Amino acid sequence: MSEQENSKQLLHLVFGGELDDPSTLHFRDLEDLDLVGIYPNYAEAHKVWKAKAQSTVDNAHMRYFIVHMHRLLDPENEGK
Repeated sequence: MSEQENSKQLLHLVFGGELDDPSTLHFRDLEDLDLVGIYPNYAEAHKVWKAKAQSTVDNAHMRYFIVHMHRLLDPENEGK
């Protein structure tokens, strides 16, 4: 079995956008969301998330997020 077949893909989505109020999760404009990409594991997603978040540090309303897509795709196996 190859290394790729041996390791389980745990997909993560990185996206961001401007919030109406930094204390909420309500986006100003859903059409203006920055869909950064989908990554095969949390470590890769975190690197990209950190770079995007740091590049927008001057905008207090801009937030980037990591979505654990594997939890949405296969919720029954989350604890395994």
